[in-house]
Amino acid sequence: MIKKILVTGAMCLALYSNAFAQNIIQSRAYPQNYFRYPLDLTPPTTAGSFGELRPSHFHSGLDFKTNQRTGYPVHAAAEGYISRVRVQFGGFGRAIYITHPNGYTTVYGHLQSFSPAVIDLVKKYQYEHQTFEADFNLTPTQVPVKKDEVVAISGNAGASAGPHVHFEIRDSKTEETINAQLFGLTIPDKVPPTITAIGIYHLNGKPFSEKTPKEFLGVTGSAGNYHLLKPQTLELSGNIGFGINTSDMNSTSFNHNGVYSIELKLDGKTVYTFAVERFAFDQTHAINAYIDYPAFESFRRWMQKCFILPGSRISLYPQSVNNGIITFDDNATHDVEYIVKDVAGNTASLNLKVKSSPFTNPQPVKPIGTMFYYDKRSEFSNDKVKVVIMPGNLYDDLDFQYSASAKPVGAYSAMHHIHNRLTPIHDSYEIWIKPDVDLGKYTDKAVIVSSWGGCQGGYFKDGYVISQVSAFGDYCIKVDTVPPVIHPLNIKNGSNMRAARSINFRMSDNLSGIKSYTGTIDGKWVLMEHDYKSKILSYTFNSDIAPGKHVFKLTLVDNKNNFSEFSADFSR
Repeated sequence: MIKKILVTGAMCLALYSNAFAQNIIQSRAYPQNYFRYPLDLTPPTTAGSFGELRPSHFHSGLDFKTNQRTGYPVHAAAEGYISRVRVQFGGFGRAIYITHPNGYTTVYGHLQSFSPAVIDLVKKYQYEHQTFEADFNLTPTQVPVKKDEVVAISGNAGASAGPHVHFEIRDSKTEETINAQLFGLTIPDKVPPTITAIGIYHLNGKPFSEKTPKEFLGVTGSAGNYHLLKPQTLELSGNIGFGINTSDMNSTSFNHNGVYSIELKLDGKTVYTFAVERFAFDQTHAINAYIDYPAFESFRRWMQKCFILPGSRISLYPQSVNNGIITFDDNATHDVEYIVKDVAGNTASLNLKVKSSPFTNPQPVKPIGTMFYYDKRSEFSNDKVKVVIMPGNLYDDLDFQYSASAKPVGAYSAMHHIHNRLTPIHDSYEIWIKPDVDLGKYTDKAVIVSSWGGCQGGYFKDGYVISQVSAFGDYCIKVDTVPPVIHPLNIKNGSNMRAARSINFRMSDNLSGIKSYTGTIDGKWVLMEHDYKSKILSYTFNSDIAPGKHVFKLTLVDNKNNFSEFSADFSR
């Protein structure tokens, strides 16, 4: 018969109701009217919601739109002090962190520039450490700020798809990021979520994988009321997991965002809950356990599983019974209901009828390869390769399979097929590959390379090239003896640079990737900025460069210590 539904050992939930959100699932209340919006643009509108699905991570904040332009004042959300400043090639580009006395920290990313006090601190750090990228903490007395104070200018820096301000509220103690709309920083929203498809997974006691029998059913409806495209009573037997394809919009934007919560009910009782209230950053890769990862990798289908894999550790699952897996083994008809909400409380629902039938457990299937277990150290090895996976990196037990094929052109080993790319890795695992030929003088140039062209780094030890890699796939050994290439864009020997604002380059490397770049003028280090979108490396002239003749020099070093140099005399 159906497993009896008991909600035990689960996180205590509360249903909060206010003028904005109706019956929103939360574990606790958050301060209201304490924080202000980071921008003065009204109505506030977003291009990205908290917790929405992104490749390999949950989105960690709200992306406030800035009318597709940069240059808006960014305000401190509350009184506090700037506790951290970061400048990076990708990611947030430029970001500041403000710690507040109420136990929370706000984060502002993709900035065009900082306040003058912070600009001075960043420049000092960059010159002292001779680096463009910067990440440092400040004391409470260095840059205190008041609520409403302009702390930065909005921009499009780093890995952003367009101008906006990425905004987060974090727990200062745990560094968990929290849905900012739960603090009252709401976005006008009267639009319920949309449901486009459901998934049915026949688990039957076996680990989830790309081989799990499944079916996807189309859904139609509107205004929060949905039903199957083909109305039917589903005939199911055994251990079943459900999934759903769903998204949301708000009243100010046409962007399709993530939903706030998904509940799955069986005969009126909740068996599974997902809610994007808060999460820790070391959990965010577990999105690959939450979605149907094989479907995403194969077809870019965002099917959200309403059952929990045993190796998934993330706080976005506040409650479940039997990890959301339902056993159908009687002759009754049952009601299955999906309830999807956005953070404003707008609701979409879908009801199914399921005819259950008796189930006979199939005979255990003998593994084809080597069994790896999600909660144990797992290892595979032969005379050419070794794979070591530590606990916490698999989301479910795995029938691990290995094979090898001929040595690719230019490689120093066979191509080793390490399972397949349809099984995700949470963090990384260790791979050892033995060269098929003597590396000789190239041992310090050896790297592990994937079949899709990505260099995975590596070092030589005990006859193997060893690296940490983050995905299953096909790997071999190559060596990197080729130095990086410097492409000057607006300078050559003898150039007159009086009218130029900057000196610009592109740079490239054939394999291991560029590790560092150093620019000097007349032997003195100068700050060079690497732009994520244009990939242009540039030095911007300042008053330190006097009129007259000078020598510019650029040195590039790749990750295997091959280097290139460019030098040019110029006048200013």
